[in-house]
Amino acid sequence: MAHGESPSLDQPRPLPGGYGTRLFLYVMRRMATAGVNDAHAANAMLGAFGRSYRRPLVLMRAMMLELARTSSRRILIAPCCCSRMTSDEALMIQAIGSALRRPRSAYDDVAALLGNDHALGALTCLQAVAQAHRDLGRPLDLYAGG
Repeated sequence: MAHGESPSLDQPRPLPGGYGTRLFLYVMRRMATAGVNDAHAANAMLGAFGRSYRRPLVLMRAMMLELARTSSRRILIAPCCCSRMTSDEALMIQAIGSALRRPRSAYDDVAALLGNDHALGALTCLQAVAQAHRDLGRPLDLYAGG
């Protein structure tokens, strides 16, 4: 890569580290492909959070519906079996990782992901999901900034 040249946005990215972030990615992929009421997504949340799974599950559903409602572009999501992330997934991971600590930066990431500047509702959903994961011991901010 030449000096000053930015990396291609459609190159696959490595999977994030951290159990919470990988769980988020898996559930997001399941909901994107099979719908927000996917039983595999719910089972993954139950396995990770035990009896406290409902809060993060419902918030993930709301987040996915809000992203679909407000996006003015197609968000590319890889299949669950894929060992790499799309650039859109990487942007989502970056946004949710910084949603609680750096909301302005996260807003910019979400606006870029959605393809418009109507990202406040989506950012709020990401913050709620990140807070639920943090409260239940599966934080999503370990990969942020990396």
